[in-house]
Amino acid sequence: MKNLLIACLSVIMMTAFTGDKMFPRVNVKTTDGKTVSISDYIAKGKPTVVSFWATWCSPCKRELDAIGEIYPDWQEEYGVDLLAISIDDARASAKIPGMVATKGWDFTILVDTPQKFGQELGFQTIPQTFLLDGEGKIVYTHNGYSPGDEFELEDKIKALVGKK
Repeated sequence: MKNLLIACLSVIMMTAFTGDKMFPRVNVKTTDGKTVSISDYIAKGKPTVVSFWATWCSPCKRELDAIGEIYPDWQEEYGVDLLAISIDDARASAKIPGMVATKGWDFTILVDTPQKFGQELGFQTIPQTFLLDGEGKIVYTHNGYSPGDEFELEDKIKALVGKK
């Protein structure tokens, strides 16, 4: 009975983040400090992967490295965009541009210093990754990172765009 209850709660929590839930429309910063709306980056008629990370989070950096290697293929095959949104505080966010340059990440990096997304979406751990459809609805979410998770994400992207 206890296992059944845990399984049901897990399904409820997963469906709370997926389906018809729209990704919150909040303001974030670019790495050079300019305030922008997340609406400028999502719901453009194509899927968007949003990964929340921090400079101090090793699993986050491993996930972004792994996705970064195959991201050009994803862009070509599925037309997907990738947003990596840092939750670093103002002091740590000063390290972001140097880290991005060193790692060679070729995707959009944004900063959510007041951590409005964490509050809006209710997640506690990073990396936290969301897949959004072309309208900005959350269709899949995943937290943590283990090698190979990027391929599970790719399978979700394929299904979303109707490729096998």
